[in-house]
Amino acid sequence: MNTTRTNHKIRTTVVGSYPVPDWLAALPSQQALIDATRVVIATQEQCGVDVVCDGELYRFDINHPETNGMIEYFVRPMDGITQRFSFDDLIAYRSSSGMKFRTRPPGTVVGPIGHGSLDLPLACARAKALATKTFKFTLTGPHMLAKTLVNRHYQSTAELALAIADVLAAQVRHLDADVVQLDEANLPGHPDEWEWAAAAINRVLDAVRTKPAVHLCFGNYGGQSVQRGTWAKLMSYLNTLHVDHIVMECAHRPPEELAVFKDLRPEIGMGVGVVDIKRTEVESADQIARAIETAERAIGPGRVTYVHPDCGFWMLKRPIADGKIRALAAGRDLYEGRTVQRAA
Repeated sequence: MNTTRTNHKIRTTVVGSYPVPDWLAALPSQQALIDATRVVIATQEQCGVDVVCDGELYRFDINHPETNGMIEYFVRPMDGITQRFSFDDLIAYRSSSGMKFRTRPPGTVVGPIGHGSLDLPLACARAKALATKTFKFTLTGPHMLAKTLVNRHYQSTAELALAIADVLAAQVRHLDADVVQLDEANLPGHPDEWEWAAAAINRVLDAVRTKPAVHLCFGNYGGQSVQRGTWAKLMSYLNTLHVDHIVMECAHRPPEELAVFKDLRPEIGMGVGVVDIKRTEVESADQIARAIETAERAIGPGRVTYVHPDCGFWMLKRPIADGKIRALAAGRDLYEGRTVQRAA
């Protein structure tokens, strides 16, 4: 029996990725991928997640695990990008600021950016067909995609980001999802780039037909933060976004940093990370409830609209990820004073 109530003031969601099941990695096929995506979505729904994601399983490339397919999946199919680069490009890339978590670029831009064979609407439709709750589709933002490429065509990285944004916007206009979330994991380490980053991402956000959202984090590779910085340096960027709500890494950050979000425009919903994906210990419902209480005290009563993990789960083992998902919903229910009976 499932007696889950849906009229929560604070909604639960996940950021996007989920650990690739061993059986899918061992014997991949289109049907196996659909079955695995069904498992990921059903797991979230049974645990009480209000806004579910597809797990991004179809994006993972075992030969390029550094960024879980959040780069290669988007840029490799695009026109104007080749997977060839010079040795000098490779050496320069490895020493560039913000790219030390990758050993090689996903491609070199040699001509005008175009759609190529990228088809986000099909991926979105396949996943949404498996969901019974509010469905969120995720994609990587233009700032991070532009920063990871070797640019041999456009005058600047900012110009490249705008070109990528135009392609993404055209795809996003055809997405049938309740929420469309753009992810930016490089900008927090380079806050001085916020103006052109905002101009690029707003082109994509303006194309969303439903609720646009933006996720920002300091990266995660091997359980470590990739970028360094503070949220205070990005408040101008956040307040410039054409967005319904933001989805922020907070659990792995200093708790006193929450106070900076008091300056967030009131019409922007605040999503607070209350699950630390860089720790393998599974939080208790009480810990989650206390994290929500701390956030509401720091930002203001009723200001928190979403709670979620800091980032995706792809680097964790499935039992740990599942435990954290259950704790997320249970902690929110505890904070709101609800007793909810879940389906077994």
